[in-house]
Amino acid sequence: MPADETSSPGTPAHPAYDAVIVGGGHNGLVAAAYLARAGQSVLVLERLGSTGGAAVSTRPFDGIDARLSRYSYLVSLLPQKIVRELGLDFAVRKRTVSSYTPTTRAGRPTGLLVGGEGTPESFAALTGDGREYDAWQRFYAMTGRVAERVFPTLTEPLPARGDLRARVDDADAWRMLFEEPIGVAVEETFADDLVRGIVLTDALIGTFADAHDPSLLQNRCFLYHVIGNSTGDWDVPVGGMGALTDALAGAARAAGAEIRVLHEATRIETDGTRAEVTVRSPDGEHVVGARRVLVNASPQALAELLGEKPPAPAEGAQLKVNMLLTRLPRLRDHSVDPHRAFAGTFHIAEGYGQLATAYREAAAGRLPVAPPSEIYCHSLTDPSILGPGLAARGYQTLTLFGLHTPARLFAADNGTTREALLGATLAELDAHLEEPVTECLALDAEGRPCIEAKTPLDLERDLRLPGGHIFHRDLSFPYATGETGRWGVETAHANVLLCGAGAVRGGGVSGVPGHNAAMAALGR
Repeated sequence: MPADETSSPGTPAHPAYDAVIVGGGHNGLVAAAYLARAGQSVLVLERLGSTGGAAVSTRPFDGIDARLSRYSYLVSLLPQKIVRELGLDFAVRKRTVSSYTPTTRAGRPTGLLVGGEGTPESFAALTGDGREYDAWQRFYAMTGRVAERVFPTLTEPLPARGDLRARVDDADAWRMLFEEPIGVAVEETFADDLVRGIVLTDALIGTFADAHDPSLLQNRCFLYHVIGNSTGDWDVPVGGMGALTDALAGAARAAGAEIRVLHEATRIETDGTRAEVTVRSPDGEHVVGARRVLVNASPQALAELLGEKPPAPAEGAQLKVNMLLTRLPRLRDHSVDPHRAFAGTFHIAEGYGQLATAYREAAAGRLPVAPPSEIYCHSLTDPSILGPGLAARGYQTLTLFGLHTPARLFAADNGTTREALLGATLAELDAHLEEPVTECLALDAEGRPCIEAKTPLDLERDLRLPGGHIFHRDLSFPYATGETGRWGVETAHANVLLCGAGAVRGGGVSGVPGHNAAMAALGR
């Protein structure tokens, strides 16, 4: 592998590497593996002590052998094409249940179970007849057809808008998903408030928007959540999210890429054909030459590295909570076993009206009175993330993702606001339980409850996500516009590419921007 070359910034050296990749998150590792397999010399620079970025597994609770997917936690958009072409030793499992949503009807605790046996009966019990279930079937058959047509384009050069529309070949689907607010389709298709809310949540995960936002930001989010692998399935990574990024790092190294942790890129200078990257490491500061630089960081970070004006700031809007329980809590709805209810996405305070109210409250600068959130239990599908002793004793993990909590709400006092939001969120969960969830929490080695919460400001601090935005910036529709290049990864500099979540068709754990940046770099 070529050695580093040191020179003065502004005096481009003879390139030491074909490609330097800034950031060792999953997209950077995908790009590294593809480029190295193509015979290029590749250096990956990661400022943290390990690779993986937000897609990592950690033991967050002292003395407890539980490896949680601390930040990102499901694989929704990773194409099998990437898994196959990079030879990744990595597996996912399907969840046995899609979702369970508890509610109260006529003073009686009940809920809607979707996925697996009993789904039609659950719809009928909630709504009184089979019409909502039939509408559900028709609606998701439509999104399934769109997914089959759109998802394969994510690893191809960006199609023109008209070409993608022709590929979808369904005027009604195009209108509902690409042209008018998703709230229109939800209200036209479904009558029950709870069912409407369950559908809408896919448009709001990591996105602060109303169902009728004229920007269609919510539509873009919805689209990315229903097209994954042409099915819309959200898969559980066996061994936790770190198993994926470990496999990617292994594939990159096996192909010849060099990965250096605790090496932070602090500046990029380029003349369009050659580049220099200034690197800060435990050994001091030095400069690395490269023919091309791929940046697996936010557009704001890219601008700062280049000494340019950053784009408008992004704003995250979610609460992330990790918990370890000694057992799953008992539900007030006795018709469903907790092991089924928590096997999929457990929706809380996510009725259609509740979501609208929470959005209005947050937009007005207040924490939602009834914060909406959703939970899933990784260990029910994949108990391997628990040590043998914990699994044998029935311990379970819970991951909670809260909606409609924009970063601006935490600006005055992040810690106090975090605690208030966490308390209100758990209270909404407890309303559907026979016992407070806190009574089921395990204790760490110091006797502290095994629960941690992360606000957008915490994610900005820990992972340098601008504003805590999990997608780096607002998602875009997966077609070309006047501002995009051929692959959606291009920048104003011919030899600097964006390979992170902020690229067109970025967002989520997909590897798509990494793949596309590698293809752009290779001229494919």
